[in-house]
Amino acid sequence: MNALAATNRNFKLAARLLGLDSKLELSLLIPFREIKVECTIPKDDGTLASFVGFRVQHDNARGPMKGGIRYHREVDPDEVNALAQLMTWKTAVANIPYGGAKGGIGCSPSDLSISELERLTRVFTQKIHDLIGIHTDVPAPDMGTNPQTMAWILDEYSKFHGYSPAVVTGKPVDLGGSLGRDAATGRGALFATEALLNEHGKSVAGQRFVIQGFGNVGSWAAKLIHEQGGKVVAVSDITGAIKNEKGIDIESLFKHVKETRGVKGFHDAQPIDANSILVEDCDVLMPAALGGVINKDNANEIKAKYIIEAANHPTDPEADEILSKKGVTILPDIYANSGGVTVSYFEWVQNIQGFMWDEKKVNDELKTYMTRGFKDVKDMCKTHNCDLRMGAFTLGVNRVARATVLRGWEA
Repeated sequence: MNALAATNRNFKLAARLLGLDSKLELSLLIPFREIKVECTIPKDDGTLASFVGFRVQHDNARGPMKGGIRYHREVDPDEVNALAQLMTWKTAVANIPYGGAKGGIGCSPSDLSISELERLTRVFTQKIHDLIGIHTDVPAPDMGTNPQTMAWILDEYSKFHGYSPAVVTGKPVDLGGSLGRDAATGRGALFATEALLNEHGKSVAGQRFVIQGFGNVGSWAAKLIHEQGGKVVAVSDITGAIKNEKGIDIESLFKHVKETRGVKGFHDAQPIDANSILVEDCDVLMPAALGGVINKDNANEIKAKYIIEAANHPTDPEADEILSKKGVTILPDIYANSGGVTVSYFEWVQNIQGFMWDEKKVNDELKTYMTRGFKDVKDMCKTHNCDLRMGAFTLGVNRVARATVLRGWEA
């Protein structure tokens, strides 16, 4: 089942639990607007190249739309639609005043020079500047983009609308980016894990963790879990996978990854098959890389008691059912990885106020939001007698539905 089908399925199950009428259900599902633009740029060798840029704006009942811009060779419209919709429910679960969006450009960033990427980003911004904005749609970095990309968008947008730092988040700190944003998704995943373990009378300290993915989210989560006394026994990335039953020295691993650009070859752990990382023996499994990695083929082999979905849509619905029967508790992505968008909201607030926070305030506020979010999800689980995934979906869908009705938008 692809990401869009799975997201639609979860939405429809939540809508049924909430008793939404069919007209309201349909209006919540259909995107507000889908944008497709041609971006033609001169390459460094003087030839012209054309790329397709896009933006799916899903819902704005609760506030400006929010979501990443990705630069990737294969851009699947269904996946982008699913991710835009997920952002709508995710921002509602986090209880921040946003709707959902997603977009990007079909290109291979590694095949383009820095100056070509800059020209492409600026042309894309010229084409969509009237359709994004501080109170309309606020982009952020995603796969293949970074704070520099956001800086180019900010600068190009400001040529048309005046200096507007709040038009994008995930910017460099020197241009109004927030302290703590880099670690936010990983730190949020840690706070989510703490909330779940506390519910079961446990703490991070002494638990054995396996983390799939050692990019921004996985590496920060590993570092923060290690600092809290958790034992990270296995990690993987695109270069390979490593394991140490006694616990990996995360600080040494960071140095190794910085030097070699991957976890492969780390001296203080044994190499293992990357495909087996998800079924390693542990207490907590954290998929922090790609979607669809936990499926009906490997779900029966998973030994973890808890799964923290730091990636988007890592668990297929078929695997959900298998794991549920095994008694595995899954903390769903629309709550577990919402730390990034929550700190993006803090960045937007700081830009609008023109008053920047110190890092401690950012982290303290994030903990407050993540802890409160877990309580809200648990309350919905009790109300509707459902698991955490449906608790999160009913919470998000209910908040968006209420805003839609209050604004008089229902069909």
